[in-house]
Amino acid sequence: MRSLLQSDDGLRWTLPRSAREGMRVPGLLFADEYILETILEENALAQVANVATLPGIVGQSVAMPDIHWGYGFPIGGVAAFDTEEGVLSPGGVGYDIACGVRLLVSPLSETELLPQLEPLLHALFVAIPSGVGAGGAFSLKPRELEAVLLQGARWVVNRGYGDRADLEHTEERGCFAGADPGGVSPRARERGASQLGTLGSGNHFIEIQAVDEIFDEETARRFALRPGGVTVMIHCGSRGLGHQVCDDAIKLMARAMRKYGIAVPDRQLCCAPLASDEARTYLGAMRCAGNFALANRQLIAALARETFNRFWPQTPLSLLYDVCHNIAGIETHRVDGHARELCVHRKGATRALPPGHSSLPPDFARTGQPVLIPGSMGTRSHVLVGTERAARESFASTCHGAGRVMSRTGAKHVTSGAEVRRSLEERGIRVVAHSERTLVEEAPRAYKDVDKVVEVVHRAGIARKIASLRPLGVVKG
Repeated sequence: MRSLLQSDDGLRWTLPRSAREGMRVPGLLFADEYILETILEENALAQVANVATLPGIVGQSVAMPDIHWGYGFPIGGVAAFDTEEGVLSPGGVGYDIACGVRLLVSPLSETELLPQLEPLLHALFVAIPSGVGAGGAFSLKPRELEAVLLQGARWVVNRGYGDRADLEHTEERGCFAGADPGGVSPRARERGASQLGTLGSGNHFIEIQAVDEIFDEETARRFALRPGGVTVMIHCGSRGLGHQVCDDAIKLMARAMRKYGIAVPDRQLCCAPLASDEARTYLGAMRCAGNFALANRQLIAALARETFNRFWPQTPLSLLYDVCHNIAGIETHRVDGHARELCVHRKGATRALPPGHSSLPPDFARTGQPVLIPGSMGTRSHVLVGTERAARESFASTCHGAGRVMSRTGAKHVTSGAEVRRSLEERGIRVVAHSERTLVEEAPRAYKDVDKVVEVVHRAGIARKIASLRPLGVVKG
């Protein structure tokens, strides 16, 4: 499909409706030549075209520069659907519902932290359970789990793990409204009951970082980011509960398509009309999983704060922001000059609200929403802000990370865990992990260059760079 792409500025590439039969809207890819070279082999553009065939899609089927092959929708995909004529698709959210990033800012400097880095990482590793299937110390009774599904991070804060300021700096103030536990299966509840406050495995991590470079001094100052300052980034999601909610929904939607006579080019795009009972069931359950993810990151942050406090008493970790990158929600956007209520699917894409947006807390009204883009274990992470251009062109969305260029299986054939660890430690980056296998699968070379990905969204104007963060130490599952 590369030959079909058209661009006027070398950053926005249109995939015309003629790219495949049945496309209702064109595709829009944010990319430069480097990005195009990395994505063509796996043909993720075919998934952009497939999404464009879904009923009720509005505007364009959007792909971010971190795009790669995913279940149904590409990872790095954004699509908005009319609430009356459109559909809801679990593949447009993904299995790790509400996976996202939280960034804590410390008053410590890198030089103050480094002498304690090694014991700090091991203390975090002990305090915050990680790994496949890991359970935590906060086993929830059925009534408590129900409350988490309804209240999200608010439930955690109400029990003394954080404060109201944390909620102000969390997407949706820490709770997705409209959650309906009735759609969360017993199996999903069973999987989630012991996993609150746990990191999981795969690309999830806790990273100790130093502010590396400032691109906007005034906004960085507002965000308390200064050169050589310390930050803590947490990347995780809704664990087994969210995975099961997605799995249950896919089965539900497969039956619904037969019921409603919906045909799709890929069965992984299974969906149901937004007005249907099936869509309402999934939307309510998805919001529950989202609330579990927000509560999970809130509790992990509290455990990180307790751990830091053992090393540096009375030295607070303040929350800059917490934002999801696998979620769907009902939002209002302007399309062709008119405000419309849409269901926006973001799969591996980050919400990027512009300055003045009504959903932002007062201290972000002038700056726009903080956008948190994690690196790939050993590479820089980035703090950006949302823009008006993102609101106009990408449904207030931007990228979510570097994006894979190599499958987990493929990564195992080109390196080893020992080699990855040695390479990181030669660069002064300490790693604590449950498994060497995780280090192999998440090796930096398995991902695109995150600096180049971020540069694309910055130059395209759908997010604006504020600061970069250099890894000092990483805790992996």
